[in-house]
Amino acid sequence: MAEPSLAVRRKSRPGSVRKRSRALLQPSAVCSPVACKRPSCGGEGAPTETPCCNDSEEDMFGDYDSFCGNDSLLAQVDDIEHKYLQDKNMHIKAAGDIILGNLQLGIHQKKQDNFSTSENMIDLKADKEDVFHMNENDVVDSYQELTESVLDDLPSSQLLYFEKMDELSSGSRISPVPERRSKCVNSSSDKIRSPSLCPDAEHRSRPADFFSDSKCDLLKAESLKDHLKSAMTGNAKVQTLQVSKTKQLKEAVLSEEICVARKTIESSSVDIGPFYGLPSKVKDLFRQFRGIEMLYEWQHDCLMLECLQQRKNLIYSLPTSGGKTLVAEIIILQELLCRQKDVLMILPYVAIVQEKVWIWGLSSFGIELSFLVEEYAGSKGRFPPIKRKIKKSLYIATIEKAHALVNSLIETERLDDLGLVVVDELHMLGEGSRGVTLEITLAKILYTSKNTQIIGMSATLNNVGDLQKFLQAEYYTNNFRPVELKEYVKIRDTIYAVDSKTENGFTFSRLLNFKYSSNLEKADPDHIIALVTEVIPKYSCLIFCPTKKNCENVASMVCKYLKKEFRAHREEEKQDLIKNLKNIGNGSVCPVLKQTIPFGIAYHHSGLTNDERKSIEEAYSTGVLCLLACTATLAAGVNLPARRVILRAPYVANDFLKKNQYKQMIGRAGRAGIDSAGESILIVQEKDKHLVRDLVNSPLENCYSNLLLELTKGMQSLLLSLVGLKIAVTHEEINNFMCSTLLGVQQQLLSKEKSLSETIKDGLESLIEKGLLKGRVSEKDHNSKCTLTVTPLGKATYKGSIDLAYCNLLYRELKKGLEGLILESNLHLLYLATPYDMTSNCSPDWMIYLRQFNQLSAAEQKVADTVGVPESFITKKASGQAIRKNVDSAVVKRLYLSFVLYTLLKETNIWSVSEKFNMSRGYVQNLLNSAASFASCVLHFCEELEEFWVYKALLTELTKQLTYCVKTELIPLMEVAGVLEARAKQLYNAGYKTLAHLANANPETLVKMIEHLSRCQAKQIVSSAKMLLSEKAEALQEEVEELLKVPTDIPGTY
Repeated sequence: MAEPSLAVRRKSRPGSVRKRSRALLQPSAVCSPVACKRPSCGGEGAPTETPCCNDSEEDMFGDYDSFCGNDSLLAQVDDIEHKYLQDKNMHIKAAGDIILGNLQLGIHQKKQDNFSTSENMIDLKADKEDVFHMNENDVVDSYQELTESVLDDLPSSQLLYFEKMDELSSGSRISPVPERRSKCVNSSSDKIRSPSLCPDAEHRSRPADFFSDSKCDLLKAESLKDHLKSAMTGNAKVQTLQVSKTKQLKEAVLSEEICVARKTIESSSVDIGPFYGLPSKVKDLFRQFRGIEMLYEWQHDCLMLECLQQRKNLIYSLPTSGGKTLVAEIIILQELLCRQKDVLMILPYVAIVQEKVWIWGLSSFGIELSFLVEEYAGSKGRFPPIKRKIKKSLYIATIEKAHALVNSLIETERLDDLGLVVVDELHMLGEGSRGVTLEITLAKILYTSKNTQIIGMSATLNNVGDLQKFLQAEYYTNNFRPVELKEYVKIRDTIYAVDSKTENGFTFSRLLNFKYSSNLEKADPDHIIALVTEVIPKYSCLIFCPTKKNCENVASMVCKYLKKEFRAHREEEKQDLIKNLKNIGNGSVCPVLKQTIPFGIAYHHSGLTNDERKSIEEAYSTGVLCLLACTATLAAGVNLPARRVILRAPYVANDFLKKNQYKQMIGRAGRAGIDSAGESILIVQEKDKHLVRDLVNSPLENCYSNLLLELTKGMQSLLLSLVGLKIAVTHEEINNFMCSTLLGVQQQLLSKEKSLSETIKDGLESLIEKGLLKGRVSEKDHNSKCTLTVTPLGKATYKGSIDLAYCNLLYRELKKGLEGLILESNLHLLYLATPYDMTSNCSPDWMIYLRQFNQLSAAEQKVADTVGVPESFITKKASGQAIRKNVDSAVVKRLYLSFVLYTLLKETNIWSVSEKFNMSRGYVQNLLNSAASFASCVLHFCEELEEFWVYKALLTELTKQLTYCVKTELIPLMEVAGVLEARAKQLYNAGYKTLAHLANANPETLVKMIEHLSRCQAKQIVSSAKMLLSEKAEALQEEVEELLKVPTDIPGTY
């Protein structure tokens, strides 16, 4: 039996056929896609020829008899032909049916007849390379040998046919094989859903020279054998209304076999299938949605790696903009479509998750290829995810949501449903608490599932050996960049090229050619204006600044000294952008942006609201804005490349730049397909010259585990979830697990003060003291067999992803709330949902505090007293009096932030609230996002504790309000990826009031009706709405099926 991906071969096949020569098949040696030349009766005479025709009409078996060398069979055929002539009105298909019936009867009688052309056709399917390496003499020899073999079962095409159906009926899935090129043929699910996985195969005309040696005489009388071949061709291609679904599926399989055989012959490469094992429709979609015509050479090499064929884990590293994501997306589609498994894609930030779903249009791929795209970011995501019976899901998640998702799959014993995990920015393993969460997530997958493949990618990796050991992965790297990157540093008015080969690391490049007045020299000592005017407005430019305030100052300074001609560039579109920003702010617009946008300049940092940031990014991507002054977060965030990148200083805030950060920033220089080269210029002061020399010539920073440094979010959180999920419940089992973490790989470097075993012991004892675990850890024997169990509070803590530093405090506050929860308004609930970690950056304005307190109703003022902030305390603070009574400052700050949230939900306008509380609108936006996420965590926490049942419904509604922060009628529109408040209002006012309205909208109509909406954005909105509607419909359908399912354990039944 052949591998699952290959067609079935006959057991009786002669060995000489298997070992035939593999010379390339020349066009002159080919008579049809599935048939070989038959020698003429005279031996070496010239073959007859068949006319070249369209695929849909051609005779797949050529002009050669399917029955050879068997007089008894020919006699039978003559008898049947004689009967056929007696009834001239009989349909050709009926004649075919008689023959097929006769043949099926003969199979049971073990007749020694054979369809040589069927054998040859399946040979093409079973062994691609054989077809391409067969010469003419071998074809003749093979043909003669095959005619001598006996038929001990159905013809090969029929064997394949019924084998596929057996697999379908038993519910089995075809597993992949090392050759991913066969996957297009293998996926039985793909065949059912889309019989035309090789599109246009039946409607594309064949090349004329392909049949040049096989033309036949058109006047030749048509024999019964011709009718038979015609009938078989028709049966393989045509479906009738009277056949069963099973037969339709069989015909689809056979039709696809023929399609792939044709494509194999026509293909110029023998190593891959239609598109890396995927339907060629995928290639068309990449062309349609991304404008990608072909892959880079490194991408092809990476996809053909032996380790990927064998489904081993892989880490690959290339410079920024090298095209890493495309490789990951092709591997993801292979998993979803060919292996029929779910996929998890882990991205570092919420904005990138939304970009992946929205801008890069993965939801559009899902609609076209019948899989679901589910967003897990902020407060979005269901735990555990819905178990889909038909469509598979691509989960796109932030690091924190991915961890919660993996925990839920382990708990429900569904982790094996997850066939692939893709991690972008793998270097984040070494970055604080978020790196710890990523390490824990991957370690759990590696330890609990042997069938889940892990793919990691990054542009900035150094100690790859440690990561390889941790992930048990192969490594691929390449220095490819589609656009050349030229690195420079600027000292005073001189530009130096970075050159590691020289002694001091720099070589002289040029002097700045820009005349500065004395006033301009004072305003712009770093010559930023000279650097930017060399590229804008024709090309785009990014300026990375150390702080948010510096971004705004640089943007203002540049536009003050630019010539008026800069205003004329795309002036009307700039005015539209200002109007759009004004609508977003309900009449308010940032004074700095109002001043800079007419010159094509803006700033970009966390001080912007979500709507503002999205509008500015869109304007920059389309060329309306040509210069952005931004912070380092943009380098690690959304993809906004530029012709030139300027680093205002080698600092991020007050910290000197790290090599990883430097590489990410300069990696934005150069836009593939637009620029011939990209430039980065680092502005350096004399005092930093030696530090910068070390920076540009130093290696990338190593990636180290932070499990020991982040105790409550790291080691203790991991230990709690290991016991709670029953991954490891004894000290010995936990030790074994820890050896599979990155910390376990690096323990000799990191565990210097204490051994890893002692650290684990201390962590377990701490969890037992906090009441999160039950059990005993022996002091004498660290490998005690004593089993640990999780308490209800411990289970609620890890399932709610609550920081262990706050879990007991949260429990006490929720418990206290049960005694007197004030529900006249949602202020009390908002206090409980205000994140603890936001208080460290909060400095209340006491006059504003008192003013907001006095505006509350008597019942709402009682909330402050209930949580521990009396009115007298606020009054004395506002009047500057001394405070004798101690009040918890964290509670005071948290209540102040809950006032901000309360006002925000009432007014739903970030601009007015930020002015009212004298806060930056970016801080208010961040508070809102964090509160929505924390409210979701508190909800999951309460779901695990029966005593908090009352909070479930209340927090569900509050989470939704915080997530969207809009009027209730806009929430259905806000659920669509890429639709924020301003856009939702436009759509609602235009009559698009529900998800169904958007899913069925015409993009062209949307463009006409909605201001500032591009055609691309309209298509993305419709695609996203369709995907969301499809998800909801699938969930309801599967819920109905589950309800109607007959239980197997009904009493009294057998």
